[in-house]
Amino acid sequence: MTSSWVPGPPGSPFPVTNLPYGVFVTADEQRPRIGVAIGEHVLDAAATAAAWRLPYAPALAAPTLNAFMACGPRVWRDFRERLTQGFTDAAQQRVLEPLLVPLAAAELRLAFGVGDYVDFYASEHHATNFGRILRPGQPPLHPNWKHLPVGYHGRAGTVRVSGTPVCRPQGQRLVEGADLPAVGPSVRLDFEAEVGFVVGAGSELGRPVDVEDFGEHVFGVCLLNDWSARDIQAWEYQPLGPLLGKSFLTSVSPWVVPLAALERARVPPPPRDPPVAAYLDDAGHPWSLDIELAVYLNGQPISRPPFRDMYWTAAQQLAHLTVNGASLRPGDLIASGTVSGALPDQFGSLMELSWGGTRPMRLADGSTRTFLEDGDDVVITATAPGLDGAPSGFGEVRGRVQ
Repeated sequence: MTSSWVPGPPGSPFPVTNLPYGVFVTADEQRPRIGVAIGEHVLDAAATAAAWRLPYAPALAAPTLNAFMACGPRVWRDFRERLTQGFTDAAQQRVLEPLLVPLAAAELRLAFGVGDYVDFYASEHHATNFGRILRPGQPPLHPNWKHLPVGYHGRAGTVRVSGTPVCRPQGQRLVEGADLPAVGPSVRLDFEAEVGFVVGAGSELGRPVDVEDFGEHVFGVCLLNDWSARDIQAWEYQPLGPLLGKSFLTSVSPWVVPLAALERARVPPPPRDPPVAAYLDDAGHPWSLDIELAVYLNGQPISRPPFRDMYWTAAQQLAHLTVNGASLRPGDLIASGTVSGALPDQFGSLMELSWGGTRPMRLADGSTRTFLEDGDDVVITATAPGLDGAPSGFGEVRGRVQ
């Protein structure tokens, strides 16, 4: 196991093989700063780059990751290699130790300015469950589902960092037995456990991004909760898709784990049948990731969705997103869609866990849930195999319903 001179507890989610990026402030310094997490500390990245006199130090002095991400993969690799060497070389301790801030003293902010936000629908288990819940007696998957990654454009302005309160949304909803919709607060508020991919290097308008170029454009991975008002969504989504049922809030974790930290987590994707179109063919470029999510409701574990089972990978989603010539820019966010496994304790939403509200889910404390109640606290965490075999973490994405 790779060791570092930075103190940290055994089993820390942020070992030296991880080194996720975030943005933080402290009580003494309210200026947002880019930081790199290690153990129970966060390193001031701008001060580090300045001390090392790196040519891209100004990008790391920005209040978000966007300028640094725009520098491209060569710079990402260079800084990561320098950090790894610095944290494992006792000779660098004198330089870096004064630049460490205890995580307990850091207030974490949204790490990047969100450009465009696209949410996909990539889990076959999730899509099949929804089809069976919403269209009983009919084929659960629409005819196009296994031919392309289905997705929709979300609202970038309501992507917020973990801990942002979840205000129960209002909108039109059709109450059972009524002929006309009513306007009021959602009574079927749900979470969706997802994984987000943050674009670093942009692309040219009119030039698609091939699946093999995924790593040249995507900077890293975060956790994401796509809060959903199922009753508002059900009334509005036909024929154009989600709008108010999704756009009120999307929560993301404060840490972005670099793709380079997840090389050992790469696994082959599940079999695809029928064969995919040529531009989606990822043979030889597998970007399925062995990430295991965990969902907690009011501190009680309720699900462990496996990301490795996702039918469509983020590389295919990126290729599909740009096949029409759409361009990318730093800070674009691609969400995987709800992560659900084959087993009931692997479902990534209350819609599935309570089967559309028909089977109340019993919690360990004896209470039951069909959908979220006021005061409910939802936390999503995740781990993946690290570069030296020890698990690496992603932090958490949390939200409490107001």
